[in-house]
Amino acid sequence: MLKETTITYPQGVPQLLKMSDAEFAGELQFLAAVKLYELGRLSSGKAAELAGMGRVEFLQSLAGVGVPAINLREEEVDLEVSTAKELAR
Repeated sequence: MLKETTITYPQGVPQLLKMSDAEFAGELQFLAAVKLYELGRLSSGKAAELAGMGRVEFLQSLAGVGVPAINLREEEVDLEVSTAKELAR
């Protein structure tokens, strides 16, 4: 089941960005999904669903907005590195 929300914005913003109203709405939807993913509040699958695209397409699109596809916190990276070092011994 899909839900809908409304976002208000000043008239002319899409045109300033050289977008149609529909393109602007799609951009807002994608960027909201990206930010929620980046903050760790949505999984990549749910963020992709919010963005209206497949998971792989969503992950590939992240580079275009400067967000890493692998979303690990610093302590998770440290744990991964230390585990890899232990396994290499």
